[in-house]
Amino acid sequence: MSRTGTGAPGAARGGDQVIPRPPGAVVGGPPPWHTLSIADRAMDLDRVSRALAAAPPPSTSPLEGSGVRASAVLAALYDDADGRATVVLTRRAQHLRSHRGEVSFPGGGEEPGDVDAWATALREAHEEVGLDPALVRRIGELDHMRTVTGRSYIVPFVAALAGRPDLVPDPSEVAHILHVPLDELAAEGVYREEHWGLPHLQRPIFFFEVEGDTIWGATAAMLRNLLMVVLGIAEDEPVVAR
Repeated sequence: MSRTGTGAPGAARGGDQVIPRPPGAVVGGPPPWHTLSIADRAMDLDRVSRALAAAPPPSTSPLEGSGVRASAVLAALYDDADGRATVVLTRRAQHLRSHRGEVSFPGGGEEPGDVDAWATALREAHEEVGLDPALVRRIGELDHMRTVTGRSYIVPFVAALAGRPDLVPDPSEVAHILHVPLDELAAEGVYREEHWGLPHLQRPIFFFEVEGDTIWGATAAMLRNLLMVVLGIAEDEPVVAR
């Protein structure tokens, strides 16, 4: 089943994901792009590609090269019928042991047969949603994210597709496939952030309330990173995945 975020006026936003919000969580600041006009937030695949090509190299993790098992995810983008850059996301199956029911990119941990992190991302996307690797063109890489535990890291890749792909979710991992325009993520009232933890140890947690789903945690952090690159907004400091 495929679900598409449309940003239609009056559409119900947010999902039924279980979010382990701790006591004392506080509301963060406005979206990084809040000073941009709606027109300036419009994004097509050409704008995304040009911004990624001009961006500085992504930040990396000190764990890289230490033998720690990496994870890789794929942000596959295409222009929809209205010329809006649209990202493919998944809703994780409810029977999974971790992050059940959450929205995420196709991706996962590296396996012995993967020659590099890019190969991991392609393999996982093919396994989870049936995305043919031959249709994928790599156009960029986002900041590598370290986890809260500090025992692993995530490598996010951005790829271009010639059009909307014909995808089939693997029911053992994926409940739904979502197609969400990037400018919907940057629309008014969709993004918010909170700060979790003790005052001197607080970390930001990001959320996107799209039609029918809440995107949060590491996936939201990577989408925020992508939007900031495309919209030309500098990041103050590396973000830690939950």
